[in-house]
Amino acid sequence: MSAVSLGMPTVHSLPGESLAPRRKSRRIMVGPVPVGGGAPVSVQSMTTTLTADVNATLQQIAQLTASGCQIVRVAVPSQDDVEALPAIAKKSQIPVIADIHFQPKYVFAAIDAGCAAVRVNPGNIRQFDDKVGEIARAAGDAGVPIRIGVNAGSLDKRLLQKYGKATPEALVESALWECSLFEEHGFRDIKISVKHNDPVVMIQAYRQLAQACDYPLHLGVTEAGPAFQGTIKSSVAFGALLAEGIGDTIRVSLSAPPVEEVKVGTAILESLGLRERGLEIVSCPSCGRAQVDVYTLAEQVTSALEGFPAPLRVAVMGCVVNGPGEAREADLGVASGNGKGQIFVKGEVIKTVPESQIVETLVEEALRLADQMGVDLPEELRDLVPGPIVTVH
Repeated sequence: MSAVSLGMPTVHSLPGESLAPRRKSRRIMVGPVPVGGGAPVSVQSMTTTLTADVNATLQQIAQLTASGCQIVRVAVPSQDDVEALPAIAKKSQIPVIADIHFQPKYVFAAIDAGCAAVRVNPGNIRQFDDKVGEIARAAGDAGVPIRIGVNAGSLDKRLLQKYGKATPEALVESALWECSLFEEHGFRDIKISVKHNDPVVMIQAYRQLAQACDYPLHLGVTEAGPAFQGTIKSSVAFGALLAEGIGDTIRVSLSAPPVEEVKVGTAILESLGLRERGLEIVSCPSCGRAQVDVYTLAEQVTSALEGFPAPLRVAVMGCVVNGPGEAREADLGVASGNGKGQIFVKGEVIKTVPESQIVETLVEEALRLADQMGVDLPEELRDLVPGPIVTVH
């Protein structure tokens, strides 16, 4: 008797029904990307190149775009960087946000350069309060939103004196105070971030902020650390908030190439059902029952399918106890043992192959499934699509 298919979510289903409803916020437009107001949570990153080096910056933006980044921020600490903004904003495939510290005049230059948004840090902008009216008029006339970006490490001295340190209350008060200055001039095209390197403080700050205003919120754990530590801290903080419906756009801050930030951010959203999943490798943790080197096999499968354009769940299992059941739950899978691998497609065993052929067989079946789903495969992959499945009983 053939195996019973337990079924999988369709490509377009988002299994997020168990999450809290999204917080209702106003919507702003960062170029063509909507933020807030029920729009999908977007993923951001920031270039690490010298912004003044236009070619290097555009090359990194292209890499980020290819990895799924939707909004990119560039640092603008000098006049040379300001002069590079028009070319970068014009040639970038995704909206460019200018990150401004210390110099209010750079805000006006970034708006004139065609940047999609400007981030200002109230604690660092000299004479910021006195310039808000001018900035509001310039941004409003150009249709450019402003991000009020409060950081624990650069909190306004007035608030540090009041609270003693960067508490959640201090971060929120800073953000809302600066928003109120813009509001006095009728400008509300704003999004807010209140970042801290401690996920607990960050979560508390965003919870308070979500209750206090309806502006869209940019989530971030600032200075999160190297890749492993930063991924854990960001995942914990973003997961807690997004599961409560809080957060409209995210940036994972890692001491790693910015493409890695985008990968982590995308994976966080996919794991919460907030973004249609892409390729997902499900592999067992291995144990004494395993009859194959699961670690190596999972790495080989992951490497072989890296960048695969179809949203498939691929299971790599190492024993006959849980392996067949888990493999049946996936779009494609293998349950390994005794030097062989049972290959499952949509819950059905289609063949058994030697261990040495598991990876190539999974790639073949992944290509076949992608072709059946109507995925637009690159030409070099289309040529590799095998013929119809021949079921081996």
